[in-house]
Amino acid sequence: MTLFLPIFLAAAILDPFSVEQHIAYYKLYPETTKGKQALEHAWKLLGEGAGLDSNTMESLPEVDLDSIISLVTREPTDPPSRLTAFQLAQLRAISAALPNRSLKGASIWSKEEAIALRPEEIDLGRALLIHQFETSEDPYQEILQYEAALDLMALEIRARLSKVASDIDKIHSINRYIFEEKRFRFPPHSLYAKEIDLYTFLPSVLDSREGVCLGVSILYLCIAQRLGLPLEIITPPGHIFLRYMAPEGEINIETTARGIHIPSETYLGINTRILQKRTIKEVVGLAFVNQASVAWEQGNHEETIRLYEMAIPYLPQDPLLKMFLGLNYLFVGKKKQGKELLLPLRSLTFDFAVSPETIPSDYLQGRVDRNGIKAIFSHVDETRESVLNKLSTLETVVKRYPKFRAGLMQLAVCHLQLGHLTEAIKILESYHKLDPGDATVEYYLAALFYERFNLPQAWHHWASVNAISSQRAHHPKALKQLKLELLKRSPSPELHTSTMKN
Repeated sequence: MTLFLPIFLAAAILDPFSVEQHIAYYKLYPETTKGKQALEHAWKLLGEGAGLDSNTMESLPEVDLDSIISLVTREPTDPPSRLTAFQLAQLRAISAALPNRSLKGASIWSKEEAIALRPEEIDLGRALLIHQFETSEDPYQEILQYEAALDLMALEIRARLSKVASDIDKIHSINRYIFEEKRFRFPPHSLYAKEIDLYTFLPSVLDSREGVCLGVSILYLCIAQRLGLPLEIITPPGHIFLRYMAPEGEINIETTARGIHIPSETYLGINTRILQKRTIKEVVGLAFVNQASVAWEQGNHEETIRLYEMAIPYLPQDPLLKMFLGLNYLFVGKKKQGKELLLPLRSLTFDFAVSPETIPSDYLQGRVDRNGIKAIFSHVDETRESVLNKLSTLETVVKRYPKFRAGLMQLAVCHLQLGHLTEAIKILESYHKLDPGDATVEYYLAALFYERFNLPQAWHHWASVNAISSQRAHHPKALKQLKLELLKRSPSPELHTSTMKN
């Protein structure tokens, strides 16, 4: 049984800054005075969100608020709402003063125009939607439908802000709206691992209210552009988060954890010395990179190439993208094109990394063929069986190519996942003999020898990784913590003071 509160009581508990609550109240009591007042108040809130004064509001035509607000009030399981051309025009009129409208990218309609824009001219939502719907029967209408939802979100958030709201106030309001009111969430691993592209696309994220780090970050950035909120885009390997630079220091926005601040040091690792800062234009390319990863996992290398090639205009200098594209050229037999991309990457140390990338060099020196490279990128899920399958494949590869460093590393990781510490140590020691300059391998050996109470070897490899990292001005937290643990078991100063200074 549905319980309705008395009209006067229901009206009293409405959030005075919630458009949706006032619309819902009007739908319950459309013929009452208070119901009509609720509708009028909702209209006023939207106008305030748009930055319109009362005179401007009165001159605008009557708006079908009930239909328009359904863009964001529907449940994720409901079919997407579709506004009529007239309703879209109404909402666009209300949203005309949003800050993103001053961007050149907000008025383009082709991907060629998007590619030609400077990063500061990009309207992220428009650029992504142009690509998303380029093959649709009516891309113009599709784009406007989803932009309407973004506009409405921004208007609702802005209605809660004072006229002198700070950027910090905007961040808090966006977080509350996206993660508390609309309950956007990170999807279960079993879903996003198979369909990461689905949880990256802006329309899919809006429709389902689920998204991976990139998908929700894209939504956040689209709203931020509509509120005039300047954010930085930070990409640790395999991840993305947002950042606001406040006078008192950086504020990170972790979109997989409801927008909380996580210290930047947390994202650094043994082989990650700095965090890459991206432009808004590069984010468009990253969406294609995410989509390509699904095609690669499915073994569709032609589609992977197509998507990486779409990303290149937005990420023309990204060495990791060039390496992945080059590898996929090899996989489809385009050896010449693959080599052309891999040659400049031979023994290159990516700017964010500590140790050089080994795959291009090993391939070009004949230490592995394309099938061996394919093996290290084979998918592993949370099941033991999948790890065993990859381990078996890698053993065959390494037997044929014993100097293939990435193969040795992946084989050692498989053994670690299975709890085979002795086997992992043997393989990592083989890697060390081939290349003593890999920071990750040296760290693993130091940690594993520590676990085995072989303190001289643990200190030896700790000193090695510390020297490698120091050359790149990197002093990772994990390395400092391992040193503290070693000191507890082996506090003798002469063991490390001369050669193992941190």
